[in-house]
Amino acid sequence: MNQEPDSNIPADPTEAPAPPKTASKGASIPYAQLRLWLRDLTISLILAVFVIIFLYQPVKVEGTSMLPELQDQERIFINKFVYRLEPIERGDIVVFHYPPDPSKSFIKRVIGVAGDRIRIVEGEVYLNGQPLSESYVPAEYHDRLSMPELTVPADSYFVLGDHRSMSNDSREFGPVEGQYIYGKAVFVYWPMEKLGRVR
Repeated sequence: MNQEPDSNIPADPTEAPAPPKTASKGASIPYAQLRLWLRDLTISLILAVFVIIFLYQPVKVEGTSMLPELQDQERIFINKFVYRLEPIERGDIVVFHYPPDPSKSFIKRVIGVAGDRIRIVEGEVYLNGQPLSESYVPAEYHDRLSMPELTVPADSYFVLGDHRSMSNDSREFGPVEGQYIYGKAVFVYWPMEKLGRVR
């Protein structure tokens, strides 16, 4: 009857020791990590490009017409996709191509939507016959201009700058057609002390 070899018998001391199994693996770890890092970087860049092209776009505010909410030279993100999912509403700060010269872009606040009646009496805005409460316009930024009542046409928006005495807006060029509006101001990212949502 054959017996199994005793597991306690020492190995032949003349046999060469087996090389460490981890040696080859250790040499390939940096390369594997580099591949993973490059993959993650590529995915991140693709996602960033997608977000910038289709969802958000960084823009620079130029001018003082939206003081005190937005200052000259501030950097903000605008959402270019939001108005495919929801309507433009009163109070939204929108970016649009300037109707008389579409090569320029303006940023203003929506005061009236299609069908609204807008009238301005010595700087006070009346919306559908009622005075409009505008906490975003400090007293020192009001002006004394008046405008006869108008009804905002279909698919158009009446826009004003918050700094009324320093703004070229719908009082000058009339309501803005929806096709000119391409984004909603949503977030200030520079300067850092202003970091936060646009109200």
